[in-house]
Amino acid sequence: MDRRIVLFALLGLLCIAKVSAQTNALPQGLPRPQSNPGTQQAQQGVRTTVVVLGSASPIPLSESARVVEVEPLHPGQFMLATPLDPLRNDASVFLEQRGAGGAQTDITLRGGSFEQTLVLLNGFRINDSQTAHHNLDLPLPMEAMDSIQVLHGAGSTLHGVDALSGVVDFLTAAPRSTSLMASAGFGSFGENEQVLMAELLRHRWSMRVTGTHNLSTGFMVDRDYRNETASDELWKESRLGLTDILVAGSDRSFGANQFYGNYPSWERTKGWFGSIRQELGAHTEADYGYRRHTDEFVLVRDDPTLYENNHIDGSWQASLHRAQNFGVGTVLLAGLEADGDSIRSNNLGDHARNRAAGYVDVDLNPVKRRWGLSAGAREEGFSGGFPMVFAPNVASSYRLSNAFKLRGSIGYGFRIPTYTDLYYSDPTTIGNPNLKAESAWSGEGGLDWTPGTRFSFSATGFDSQQHNTIDYVRASAADRWQATNLNGLSFKGAEASATIALTRTQQLQLDWTNLYGAQSALHGLQSEYIFNYPVENAHMLWTMNIHDRLRVRNSLQVAQRYQQTPYPVWDVAFEYDAGGRQQWRPYLRLANLSNTGYQEIEGVAMPGRSITGGVTYLLHPH
Repeated sequence: MDRRIVLFALLGLLCIAKVSAQTNALPQGLPRPQSNPGTQQAQQGVRTTVVVLGSASPIPLSESARVVEVEPLHPGQFMLATPLDPLRNDASVFLEQRGAGGAQTDITLRGGSFEQTLVLLNGFRINDSQTAHHNLDLPLPMEAMDSIQVLHGAGSTLHGVDALSGVVDFLTAAPRSTSLMASAGFGSFGENEQVLMAELLRHRWSMRVTGTHNLSTGFMVDRDYRNETASDELWKESRLGLTDILVAGSDRSFGANQFYGNYPSWERTKGWFGSIRQELGAHTEADYGYRRHTDEFVLVRDDPTLYENNHIDGSWQASLHRAQNFGVGTVLLAGLEADGDSIRSNNLGDHARNRAAGYVDVDLNPVKRRWGLSAGAREEGFSGGFPMVFAPNVASSYRLSNAFKLRGSIGYGFRIPTYTDLYYSDPTTIGNPNLKAESAWSGEGGLDWTPGTRFSFSATGFDSQQHNTIDYVRASAADRWQATNLNGLSFKGAEASATIALTRTQQLQLDWTNLYGAQSALHGLQSEYIFNYPVENAHMLWTMNIHDRLRVRNSLQVAQRYQQTPYPVWDVAFEYDAGGRQQWRPYLRLANLSNTGYQEIEGVAMPGRSITGGVTYLLHPH
């Protein structure tokens, strides 16, 4: 029987099912007022980390059969320069940053290219159809976010295209109280930053309005930047269910010296994002989102007429999903999705394409049993000549004891080329309109050990076999980079993490990842992106809270990119909480204390030692 018939038959059965559910289990879990899903929820007096990635319904992190990292952004968010900083705590994540302030950053997971990681905002796609270089051009201020969740490995079954090597979801949550917050700081290289946020909490609704501004004159010539972001999010209860409406925007301009070759370039991007999530009863949710992004690129900043690109791309997405509980411990999730994107560009031309998908996923976690099983499948179709894709996933876990858990999974991920991959052309790079979609089978197995509340350890081995990997290659430095499909690329690796509660107020987190990538895919050619991965990446995070007032964040990363020399980067940050309804919170960030000269992208120097300090004022009237 055709697999598409089976998939859509299951969708139809779910829509008419009359089995009563005992829990509200939506895949992204709309945040209700005074709640905090996605980070920690209180259950019978115990703080439990809940995850929404990689499973049919929100589940405790300890029960997940997949590797999911959760990075809370509260409290102490002013010890972070950007929302990307906590991602470095995960050694399987490698940020390819082009400078301070988050001007432009690529993200890779487990060795996959920066185009193979799906970026979400509250479950909505943020990946840019023009180029994946803009995937982390987040429209939402960090202060409006609550946590970040990272899924390791293929995630296309539930999350669709682009999720070959992993998924990163930036999550918000409704305010916990009515408050007003203002912050201002200054630092090295002419850095200047301000934040203003107002939160209002009422019985049936709540709202958060946030605006940020930061700039720098740059640590070197043509590396200045200016970032502005703003957002407004509303949560409202009604008889129908909870409604979540988000509107956000950003404006970023930055000197792009050496970003795309040996040129003193300049770039400005603008982003607009709007979304609505609506509960339709206890078990169904309808979502709609729209994103618009513009990119102005000047090859030589002092002579814009020499070469300039202007791109405008837009995308929409709509979904309907239902999570049905068939008895305690069994959840069936089914959904339908549709989305489309388009671009108008003086370089890439005018193009548009659409996608539609259906998926089902079953989670089995029987009560009083030691095992869990999740199995799902997705069928996705595309316009523009790309074939339909079938993406299955199976994950399971088994508890040897209360302290030991074995887990494993295998899944399929896929990605279609961006418009830049297909059509771009400049003096150093040329696209390929004949590119095929890329895909990968990923498998992993691991062990979790939690002997008590003060210590936890996790180890995982993983393997990714890729097909038609998209990269830019050339025969010599005299040639242009040419987009092409490569075969024979695979990644194998191991990752381990440990969390230790040193005292009641001190915690140590250690993460390490080792990677090996097959070299046979290149056949003697030079690669621009896929072999930028770190063969070794280690991270230490030591946090402490002194007298419940002074918070200290001590972070050390040691990375070794492929065929490069290892380098350390050491950051320390402080925040003092004066307490009370009117709180003054001075903060101080010391970045790259080791003054390491290093590059995360070949040829793009990173800043040396810097210091940033400021003060935050918080008012809680009730």
